[in-house]
Amino acid sequence: MTLYPLQFSPLFKYRIWGGEKLKTQLNKNYSEENIGESWEISDVEGDETKVVNGDLQGKTLKDLIYEFKGDFVGEKVYKEFGNDFPLLIKFIDAKTPLSIQVHPSNEIAKERHNSFGKNEMWYVMQADEDAELIVGFDEEVSQADYKKHLENNTVLEVMHHETVQSGDTFYIPTGRVHAIGAGVLLAEIQQTSDITYRIYDYDRVDSKTGKKRDLHNDLAIDVLDYKVHANYKTTYSIATNEAHTLVNSPYFKTNIIEVDGVLKRDHMALDSFVIYMCVEGDLELQFEGVNYTVKTGETILLPASIPTVELNSSGAKCIEVFM
Repeated sequence: MTLYPLQFSPLFKYRIWGGEKLKTQLNKNYSEENIGESWEISDVEGDETKVVNGDLQGKTLKDLIYEFKGDFVGEKVYKEFGNDFPLLIKFIDAKTPLSIQVHPSNEIAKERHNSFGKNEMWYVMQADEDAELIVGFDEEVSQADYKKHLENNTVLEVMHHETVQSGDTFYIPTGRVHAIGAGVLLAEIQQTSDITYRIYDYDRVDSKTGKKRDLHNDLAIDVLDYKVHANYKTTYSIATNEAHTLVNSPYFKTNIIEVDGVLKRDHMALDSFVIYMCVEGDLELQFEGVNYTVKTGETILLPASIPTVELNSSGAKCIEVFM
């Protein structure tokens, strides 16, 4: 059996802060309320997405890695990660703010949870007027000062709030405090991990459980990066039919591509799978005479054995993701 461009059935996640934009703006098909996340491509245990197109329909990422190894993920990726798929791809809709949170590093996550760490990035697809994100600190605090802010319920006062609009991009390394604010719809690329330390949750009660959600301040205190950084938002260029870097990290790499007409992409030198997330417009991907449609809010995965593809659109933006 040969490999081809793969599309997966997303998993929809209830979140206390979830809204309706995944359905109304990205045309996701679900009936539940408060769906905050669409897990597009996932190898998280118990939450594995499955192929929905072609001869490999029903296969999970692990199934594909077991069968195709480096032909599927790339030889260097297979050597480093074995049968584990390294990335988790999501769309997120925050009707109300997410908890203030932080993620542990690879080393700490391995020691405490036998998991990858959670370095991630956000690409804002839509934001309501005055919608904002929290990323990092606005003033440098010591660990002792931070504990006092926690005790006094003033921790939000020392964090960096940034008003956002469509196209804004943020890289969130492990250790950086962060939260998505109300009214933001975004694409998220992250390591395969579901480890989150909640710091503050607005004293909310989850209607499903009747309880407040757990906080993890004892775990978070020695994970946080307390330094102030000059810039938190990613600066990038964009030009029609050219790939421009969004994030170039040790954990994943992403480009932004605006497609108008036909664009040939050559991935021969990458030795990695490639994922396209369509964040605006409709995209058509052609491989060996077959057309694959990728609409706004949809994703497609190209196995590493596919060297070249053609992208075609009358005006779409996509995020190109690889290792």
